[in-house]
Amino acid sequence: MISDDERIALFLDYENLAIGARDGLGVSPFAFGPIADALAERGRVVARRAYADWSYFDEDRRLLARAQVELIEIPQRLGGSRKNAADIKLAVDAVELALERGFITTFAIGTGDSDFTPLVHKLRELDKRVIGIGVQSSTSALLPPACDEFLFYDRLPGVERSIPPAGPRRGRRPTAAPPAGATPVEAPPTPAATPVEVLAPAADESVEDDDRDLGALVARTLAGLQRHADGPVLASRVKRAILRKDPTFDEADHGFRNFSELLRRLETERVVELRPGSAQGDPEVTFPQGESAEAAEAAAFRLLVEVITRLRTPSSRPQLSGLKNQMRKREPGFSEKRYGFNNFLSFVRAARARDLVVMEWDEDTGDYVLDVPAG
Repeated sequence: MISDDERIALFLDYENLAIGARDGLGVSPFAFGPIADALAERGRVVARRAYADWSYFDEDRRLLARAQVELIEIPQRLGGSRKNAADIKLAVDAVELALERGFITTFAIGTGDSDFTPLVHKLRELDKRVIGIGVQSSTSALLPPACDEFLFYDRLPGVERSIPPAGPRRGRRPTAAPPAGATPVEAPPTPAATPVEVLAPAADESVEDDDRDLGALVARTLAGLQRHADGPVLASRVKRAILRKDPTFDEADHGFRNFSELLRRLETERVVELRPGSAQGDPEVTFPQGESAEAAEAAAFRLLVEVITRLRTPSSRPQLSGLKNQMRKREPGFSEKRYGFNNFLSFVRAARARDLVVMEWDEDTGDYVLDVPAG
């Protein structure tokens, strides 16, 4: 067993999360992938359990089964309240696992319900680290302070608010879903595509970005590890995190004999920078420093400003949706992940923080609209 990895047990109060994501973000069915990726950057998930009355979550059940989540059935009594149906069972199972599996170092509790605060306190008394996960609009203010770390689902890479109020722009998906967001349409395992991607056919993007996404995968993983690492991030740790995200990953499929060769290739492309590590053959991986990296990032921001300037008119401003596609028309190789940003929205927010663009939420369109500062 790898000693420097946390061993994580994940418990999901699924109804709380799914309804919160549906009502607060317009995400339906619930996308588990962003949670899996976030935890993969923190350690090995050795147990995955989700609690709900699954008769209300037909599509979600299939997606979670593909993600190797154990589904715990909590049937509802006729006329009974559904709010706290899974609470007691989840709490009992979590404490039982904490007592019986000493090798588990961390518990991830997916809920926004303050009723789980005593469970969090008990797990911490048992010397377990607790990570909370919840939708911001439906998370009690009492829960995050009780945890060692709290992840708002809204802010995880790959999760973006769908376009309200008339319903998602993808016309196939109905506005009014059955309870907790089950839908009859086909949905990919990671349905929470960001608004900036919604106009692009997924298959076309997958084909054109196959090799480029390899660099994006490494950059995205490295950025996540750096946020949570206490020290340098070694190549072996990057590889383990990638394998936790995608167990089928094999650098040989991309033409590389080993992971070190892949990293050296990405270093020549200025995606990452390698430095001598504590052990031979296991270099430290970081993002490039110096003028060339700064120049590349500045060029990407300039491209964003140029596209916004070209799209705006005296009577309208461009929306965030589709903006990335417009940038790729100008620069096919563009990817915000090459500059260490988890998603396009983070990239645009970084441009706003540098006073390069103006970004405002527009209630009429249910989307961000962008402009360049006057003068």
